[in-house]
Amino acid sequence: MVKRRIAQLVTAIVYNANLSGFVTGKIWQGSSKGLCVPGLNCYSCPGALGACPLGSLQSSVAGMALRFPFYVFGLMLLFGLLLGRSICGWFCPFGFLQDLLYKLPTPKLAKNSLTRKLTSLKYVIGIVFVLILPVVFLELNGVGSPAFCKFICPAGTIEAGWLMTALNPGLRSGLGLIFAWKSFLAIVVILLSIAMFRPFCRFICPLGAWYGLFNTFSFFGITVDENKCTHCQACLKICKLDCQKVGDRECINCGDCTKICPTHAIGFKKGV
Repeated sequence: MVKRRIAQLVTAIVYNANLSGFVTGKIWQGSSKGLCVPGLNCYSCPGALGACPLGSLQSSVAGMALRFPFYVFGLMLLFGLLLGRSICGWFCPFGFLQDLLYKLPTPKLAKNSLTRKLTSLKYVIGIVFVLILPVVFLELNGVGSPAFCKFICPAGTIEAGWLMTALNPGLRSGLGLIFAWKSFLAIVVILLSIAMFRPFCRFICPLGAWYGLFNTFSFFGITVDENKCTHCQACLKICKLDCQKVGDRECINCGDCTKICPTHAIGFKKGV
């Protein structure tokens, strides 16, 4: 869908419009860094003008004192109510990167019963690494740690870790085992993204897990006219994700199913 590709490209540019950062290797420190963008985009990317919701949530939870992150939670709630997982399909630079990698002409791994089961992993990762571990580190050390960003997030590794060390060679001497581990994970995600559709979004991303909870009642998204639907399952056959029905928690609202439906029963809620 051309509209989606344009939205993905524009989003990636807008999120990372500090073009001078890609030359100087300096992180933008302007007031816009106090605002969260909807999709996954690392705060420490040299081009980033805003903050990542996941990173901001962990930083709030892992602060010097336990406090409820009203601002970040409120924004994530607003994003979810408005867009659901359309954010993953339309407004996430790392999702866009996975889409591009999947277009490379190689043999592909199709979805199956195992991949459907693995979709639950992102909820476990979210609870453990985004909510529990930052608090555990805070209680043990007096200072928390954004565990998902620190130990897992491949977007942070690619957008910040790899880019910043390439632009600032002096940083390389401080790299250690955690960077090596995250680089390994990022390479695995990249290779998997070539062979299968959006593995990070489907199995790992806590942000996608959160937005998926709002899919059925978000303002924007896919909808089905049950009066026209013949339950032919053509939509699920063409879907590259692990959806069990159109618009469920795994749906990123990409729109592929709208083009294949023989009775035109599937469309976007707001006529996109």
